[in-house]
Amino acid sequence: MTITQAFVLGIIQGITEFLPISSSAHLVIVPYLLGWHFPADQVFPFDVLVQIGTLVAVILYFWADLWHILTIWVKDMLARTPFAHFESRLGWLLLLSTLPGGIGGILLKDAVESAFLRPDVTAFFLFGTALFLFTAERYGRRNRTLADLNWKDALWIGVAQVLALFPGISRSGATIAGGMTRHLERPAAGRYAFLMAIPIMLAAGGASLWDLRHVNNLEEFLPVMAVGFSTAAVVGYLSIHWLLRFISRHTLLIFAFYCIFAGGITLGIYF
Repeated sequence: MTITQAFVLGIIQGITEFLPISSSAHLVIVPYLLGWHFPADQVFPFDVLVQIGTLVAVILYFWADLWHILTIWVKDMLARTPFAHFESRLGWLLLLSTLPGGIGGILLKDAVESAFLRPDVTAFFLFGTALFLFTAERYGRRNRTLADLNWKDALWIGVAQVLALFPGISRSGATIAGGMTRHLERPAAGRYAFLMAIPIMLAAGGASLWDLRHVNNLEEFLPVMAVGFSTAAVVGYLSIHWLLRFISRHTLLIFAFYCIFAGGITLGIYF
């Protein structure tokens, strides 16, 4: 992998991580369509590490929210009233939403890694993302806010995040759709989806850093990863800002149609 390729993939990751069109799918499909062939031991670590770049973006964007949730959560814990305030309850719900993804990441690790090498499988999963978005728009009543969330909602959205471990199933798409099928307003579902991504992305990033010990010529690969990481962070920050404004005024159907188009084009070329 070259510096230029890492830069291009960093831009793609930054744009597509938060848009509900699956960043992992694009990190599989774009190199395939461009005829880029990377060593197998580099593909999964690079893909996860550029996701850490977008993790930095979401932490910076929601820093004020995260700090507020954390401080209120700690105060309520020290006062032995762990659910006294909305922010504390939200913190617990975010942790609960993370559990299914963490368990799924451990149990499905090998299957997920192998899927990153299959453009055809990834294309089919893009159709799954489109189905989630259509379902959310069709059946979601969009009359609840974050203050209305309960533990059943948190688990439901967490299960949706398990599916997003596979390339082609958008993490933001699946979790926003999960929130909307529990009748959250679009902006509330988007905000919760971004916040709940932080713990699972931290875990995935830590696992990827551990896997780097298996990468051949690691010293030569580090500058490439640094370019992908920093590019994804900058572009990701801008993407969050744009998407939150977009979904407050528009439906998600345009992204569903895009997933169908991208999946169809990929399958057409593949077969």
